[in-house]
Amino acid sequence: MARIPWAHRSLLGGSGLLLLLLGLWGGLIPFVGPYFHFAYTPDKTWDYTTTRLWLEILPGAGAFIGGFFLLASRGRSLAMLGSMIAAAAGAWFALGTILSPLWNNNVPLGGTPASATVVMKIAEQLGFFTGLGVVIAALAAMAFGVILAAPRVVVPAPRTALVEEDSEDQATQPIAN
Repeated sequence: MARIPWAHRSLLGGSGLLLLLLGLWGGLIPFVGPYFHFAYTPDKTWDYTTTRLWLEILPGAGAFIGGFFLLASRGRSLAMLGSMIAAAAGAWFALGTILSPLWNNNVPLGGTPASATVVMKIAEQLGFFTGLGVVIAALAAMAFGVILAAPRVVVPAPRTALVEEDSEDQATQPIAN
C-alpha cells in the first residue's frame, strides 16, 4: 500500500478541514442566511426547494464528503478521490446557476440576491455560488497537487517465518543432472 508521508498528510488535513467547513457553509447558508439578511430568493429560513437541492445542498455535501475523505485518508487513493469529489462540487457551485437553463426551459435557477444594495448582491453571489465554488475547487486542486507531489512510501508486506526443512535431509539426497 502506498502511503502519504506525514508532512503531506498535515497539508491534506488542513485542506480537508477547510473543505468540510465550506461544504457546511454552502449546504446550510440558503437555510440560515435569511436570519442575518444574507439570502437568495426565496428568502425564508429553512425553505426547501429542489433548486436548493441541486445547486446548494448536493454540492455542499460533495465538498463536505471530499473534505472528510482528505481528513480520513491514510493512502493516496482515498485522498485523490476526496479531492476529485470536492473539485467537482466546487465547479458545480461556480457553474450550476450558469448551466441550469440547459434543463430548465432556458430559465436560470437559483433565484436572485435578496439584498437591496449592489455591494450586498455581489457578496451574496460570491458567498452562495461563484466565490464559494472557486475557493472549493482551488483547495481541492491544491490537495490533489500535494498528493501527486508526495513521494510514494511503500510499506513492505510483513515477512512470514519460513519453515526450514532439516538440512541433513537435503544434504543426503543426490543432485539430479
